[in-house]
Amino acid sequence: MENQGTDELELVIITGMSGAGKTVAVQSFEDMGYFCVDNLPPALIPKFIDLVEGSGGKMKKVALVIDLRGREFFDHLFESIDAIAGESKVTPQIVFLDAKDAALVRRYKETRRSHPLAEDGSPLQGIESERSILNDLKGQAQMIIDTTDLKPLELRERILQRFSSNSKESFSVQVLSFGFKHGIPIDADLVFDVRFLPNPHYIDHMRPQTGLDKVVSDYVLKWAETQQFIQKLDDLLQYMLPHYKREGKRQLVMAIGCTGGKHRSVTLAEYFKKRLNDLEYNSYVTHRDVEKGRLE
Repeated sequence: MENQGTDELELVIITGMSGAGKTVAVQSFEDMGYFCVDNLPPALIPKFIDLVEGSGGKMKKVALVIDLRGREFFDHLFESIDAIAGESKVTPQIVFLDAKDAALVRRYKETRRSHPLAEDGSPLQGIESERSILNDLKGQAQMIIDTTDLKPLELRERILQRFSSNSKESFSVQVLSFGFKHGIPIDADLVFDVRFLPNPHYIDHMRPQTGLDKVVSDYVLKWAETQQFIQKLDDLLQYMLPHYKREGKRQLVMAIGCTGGKHRSVTLAEYFKKRLNDLEYNSYVTHRDVEKGRLE
């Protein structure tokens, strides 16, 4: 949600699964000039906001990390959010960090930390309990980021694109290539399936290459059906994007998927990133699964 006035406090609540990247997230907000508080008990949020609003405008951007380390207070979170909305002009934005169970288990094993809800020391048991507790909160989030396949730098870039004051009034489009066999991105607003296009995977000398290589991109783009798809999607985007922007959306994630996320989706993601920049949209590209494809 957009703040409606320049003097209004900007409040971000960072939450989600333990091990999903909240430390990287809060560091990113600190770098953007937010006043950050880690593990504030939810019941104290309204009092904290009162203090901030009484600071004479010294703190205009605040990020709070709320997680199950304070689980005895966690039930108060929804009450606190409702209280803020009812008694002040602040509209909290919730950023929920998630990851697949296997990735979370791996991260716990690598750090040798114990999960806060794992009574018997099993990370998976704790993860399953936490996911159940956080399910309702995830449904309230304005931004959900799946960090399963994100490097810390990529998570940071995702947050900066959404919240950096340098692009606060702009509308940006993230064009994301992916492979369906690795799962559909959960944070995508639009998903386009290009598995119907001719596949370079079946050409021996192209198989180890990607859509970032000219020989592959030329192959994908030369077909009549590819050009027809590009034209139709271009028309759709030119119709839809101004409406998204007028509605107040600050970032749109457009995902383009092929089988492995290596050839066709990468080629078309690169094409539309350039095309959207030509149309004067702030656009950037991420290839989620291209390195996985190199290992296959």
